[in-house]
Amino acid sequence: MTKQIRAYLELLERFFRAEHTEEETEQFCAELLRRIKFYQHERLIHLIVTMSVGVFFMLSLILYLSQSGAGLLILTVMFLALLAAYLKHYYFLENSVQKMYLYYYQIGESVTEKY
Repeated sequence: MTKQIRAYLELLERFFRAEHTEEETEQFCAELLRRIKFYQHERLIHLIVTMSVGVFFMLSLILYLSQSGAGLLILTVMFLALLAAYLKHYYFLENSVQKMYLYYYQIGESVTEKY
């Protein structure tokens, strides 16, 4: 998913560097809006998963602190590593979608300036 988003953001940057007809801009705007909706859904799913892993981490940490054990320590460390990975990916997803919003607003401004 990360590679796909990065490639699409590069496409957006190349699109804005070039001149386009009004029809091409409107088509691109529609495609961008479709992609934003897709990535918003992806972002919501990752938020739910990230929050769930965070809750599981906190529960395992509390359990480890109250009962101490090697198995609980391993479980807690595994949840921490998983949480760190999910947070990193969610951070990337959130920032990428925010960039897409900015591009969408720029396209909207360029289309409305012509009317």
